[in-house]
Amino acid sequence: MTLKIAIDTDSATAPYEQLRARIAEQARSGRLPVGYRLPTVRGLAGELGLAANTVAKAYRALETDGVIETRGRNGTFVAAAGDAVEREAAEAARVFAERAVRLGLGQQAARAAVDDALRAAYAK
Repeated sequence: MTLKIAIDTDSATAPYEQLRARIAEQARSGRLPVGYRLPTVRGLAGELGLAANTVAKAYRALETDGVIETRGRNGTFVAAAGDAVEREAAEAARVFAERAVRLGLGQQAARAAVDDALRAAYAK
């Protein structure tokens, strides 16, 4: 199993975001299994021709999202992210629902607001 990442230098999307999105997608799809050891920051930076800080920024974002976990000197690994991601999504939905009720939105208006936000987020 190897990490297969290509960075599009002509893309308007920042390299760290491309890297973050590709690792997250591969982890969530199972192409990178739980427990897979990721390359070191410096190693991956060298492979991709990126600055180490760029890879480190992507790894930090992935760790915050619960996709990967760092185990000190042992390395960085794909985490069992499904549960963490689902919990975070459920919490975000709960917070939104409470706010929609406080604002006096009906269920249809609240769903429409979510649909609009999702369309905008996925269009990026």
